Amino acid sequence: MSIPVVAIVGRPNVGKSHLFNRIIGEATAIVSDEAGTTRDRHFGRAEWAGHDFWLVDTGGLVEDSNLPMDVAIRRQVMEAIEEADLMLFVCDARVGVHPSDARIMDLLRNSQKPWLLVANKVDNPESADYFEFYRLGVTEVYPVSASNGKGSGDLLDAVVGAIPVTDEEIPEAIRVAVIGRPNVGKSSFVNRLLGEDRLVVHDESGTTRDAIDAPMRYHDNELIFVDTAGLRRQSKIDDGVEFYSSLRTRRAIESSDVCILMIDATEGMQNQDLKIATMAWEAGRGLIMVINKWDLFEDKTDKSAEKFRKDAAEKVPYFKFVPFLFTSAITGQRVTKALDLVLQVQEQRTRRISTSQVNDALEQLIARLQPPQAAGREVKLNYATQVEVSPPTIAVFGNNPEAIPEHYIRYLHNGFREIWGFTGSPLRIILRRKNS
Repeated sequence: MSIPVVAIVGRPNVGKSHLFNRIIGEATAIVSDEAGTTRDRHFGRAEWAGHDFWLVDTGGLVEDSNLPMDVAIRRQVMEAIEEADLMLFVCDARVGVHPSDARIMDLLRNSQKPWLLVANKVDNPESADYFEFYRLGVTEVYPVSASNGKGSGDLLDAVVGAIPVTDEEIPEAIRVAVIGRPNVGKSSFVNRLLGEDRLVVHDESGTTRDAIDAPMRYHDNELIFVDTAGLRRQSKIDDGVEFYSSLRTRRAIESSDVCILMIDATEGMQNQDLKIATMAWEAGRGLIMVINKWDLFEDKTDKSAEKFRKDAAEKVPYFKFVPFLFTSAITGQRVTKALDLVLQVQEQRTRRISTSQVNDALEQLIARLQPPQAAGREVKLNYATQVEVSPPTIAVFGNNPEAIPEHYIRYLHNGFREIWGFTGSPLRIILRRKNS
């Protein structure tokens, strides 16, 4: 049995994202006084009393609006309801029963799926502030305060009592952050991979504001794709919500295993692309370069693709070790190859080499080129071992490690890569003094 899905639904500004953050246990969804901040379905893994479930935060339902964004959000919410095993219908106890609440409740009843009515913003559960919601014909109302946590334990007890129970061992998922500048096609790319329009795609630049978790399975591996808000230059981030979007993107990189950096082929590699790539690389994450909109590129031949790679590696030397994929999210060209690359890069960054193999490689490299000698003292490298994975890290021990110049460390780095590859993964080398 798969992990149950619980969707949070309701009209705008009733505190759905506050409740999402409270249940997940960290501030993963953007919370703002601006109505309509949450636009996409936002997935998060939750656990209560030994039960795991996916929690989905959705945008506020505006039933009577024909604005394109409201229509898109409404469609997303309906899809979330379709996927869910249980819905949490959140209302604002301070406002009381709103006309939109009754219409949303009709949607939930028509879905013929279980749901719980949650009266949010009840700071004192002993008060009668939420009693009027019983007028909607429900047998139970769960009063909570998402801001201070009151009532959330009773609500979660009800949630785990209403969702399907699974004893299936949950596999360790590979987290894949899809990163890049705004409007390069990240959401379209993830939708194409998932085979459905799970993320809002709109001509308006910056439609995705949050980091959106979207799980899928591929070759018996659980993958969680995180479609992130586009990272702009810091000087251009002046809107409060956009600031938090940038922050969530950086946190998405930090919490991911592999990053897919999307580049707009029609615009070429920009300085901001290089900064985003370096952010992921220095964080020790696997990296795949996806050149999107290749169908719109004027000279889309194998030769031009190779030139794109070569030009990129001249700007950033570590791009020589990073796989490039030339795709079109709109036509689907080569998009699914990204899944195989994700598995390959994750295997490479978690690869462990035996100490004997590392020492054999070090001996070969030293025999080919001795480390430069420091004035007045001998410099020797004695042995090496891999001390970390994710990313692979090799410790090299010697008598005077501080005397090893940077160019020789690069020589060792390139030599180890020639032997083992570590495609798409950073490789770190640490010099340590040998114990005498």
